[in-house]
Amino acid sequence: MTLAARTIAAALLFQAATARDPRPLPDPKPFFDSVRSNLARSQDEQKQFAYKERRTDLDLNPFGHVGTGGTRVIGVTPIAGATAVTRQLLERDGQPVANSTPVRREIRMTAQGRFVVDDVAAMLDVTIDHRDMLDGREAIVVTFKPRPDAKPRTREGRLARDFRGQIWIDEQAREVAMVDATAIDDLSFGYGVLGWLNEGATVTVRRQPIDANLWLPISVRFNGEGRALLFRKLTIHFALDWFDYRKVL
Repeated sequence: MTLAARTIAAALLFQAATARDPRPLPDPKPFFDSVRSNLARSQDEQKQFAYKERRTDLDLNPFGHVGTGGTRVIGVTPIAGATAVTRQLLERDGQPVANSTPVRREIRMTAQGRFVVDDVAAMLDVTIDHRDMLDGREAIVVTFKPRPDAKPRTREGRLARDFRGQIWIDEQAREVAMVDATAIDDLSFGYGVLGWLNEGATVTVRRQPIDANLWLPISVRFNGEGRALLFRKLTIHFALDWFDYRKVL
């Protein structure tokens, strides 16, 4: 089957599946209110959990590649009433690391979850688009784009206004399951001195239920190209995963 034929067949199957589903999409206001409440709660409760973090090293080399180094697994544990964490290197490139010393890191004081979630929501123009399946569960797909007149009050809000894309929301749980976003403008870092990423950089975030009542992030994938140190071409393929969550506070 040619590519064109496969594309037409897929489109026809999608149209047939849509035609067989007569159910109306959710009423936007109560639906989004529930989603925001769940996001705010997870933002606040995540501070009570220990977890493991697997990341690609962010190494900037003379050829402008970032995120092409090895992998590390780090154990993260909240302490002192969730005002600090310890970070301990557990694995490097798939090999256990013995006798590593935990390092204490103070947590920057952030706004409460509801304030952050409301600020991000205020940055975006969102529209319920269609119903889909994700990981065997029904999801409501929402499209989003930044509001041109939005004035962010948080770091998360400032970041959100640079992206557009789609959000898959678990219909039953009213929880964000996946975000697939594309930058609509160049993104600078290090105040633009270290470099910037070009428009079109992509970010994919996945969330899953950690227990019966709480969903937390499990992965981020970031891909983009730009310039490093003003002149060198920069390429990022960065993966970050969180797993083995356990409540300790």
